[in-house]
Amino acid sequence: MKILYYGGQKSGKSKLAEAKAIELSKNKKPYYIATYDNSYGDKEMQNKVLKHQNQRKDKFETIEEKFDLSKVIKDDNTYLIDCISMWLLNGLEKEEEKLLEEIEKLASINANIVFVLNDVSSGVIPFEKVSRKYVDLSGIIGQKLASICDEVYEVKLGLAQRLK
Repeated sequence: MKILYYGGQKSGKSKLAEAKAIELSKNKKPYYIATYDNSYGDKEMQNKVLKHQNQRKDKFETIEEKFDLSKVIKDDNTYLIDCISMWLLNGLEKEEEKLLEEIEKLASINANIVFVLNDVSSGVIPFEKVSRKYVDLSGIIGQKLASICDEVYEVKLGLAQRLK
């Protein structure tokens, strides 16, 4: 089962995705794949990471992987990838095709995978080239994820609306 939770910042995506991953994992502890690259020294983001860690407590086994998600995901387990937006930011210098290939690899693994993706597409077109590339790739990756997922949820105000 592949499931996508998609929504704006602080919409409640992670909390809902965590609950779904726990539900899917049955009697086995699910894996939490943390994609944030903590090497930037961003204290605000470090605080956000700590809040997420406290929220999930010991309900997950944590794997930190910034790039090669398919290398850490094994068959017959449950994984929460939080989040694809950070994974995309980490790989922004990669070609679109390489990023899409990684999503295809994830689709072929016989595991439950719950994806979290931020909606960054509802604003104005960014003036700056790198930001524009990020927004464009986020939309492309989001469409690919939606196509491979069995279920897709848009999240607003902590409420999930099933789209697929």
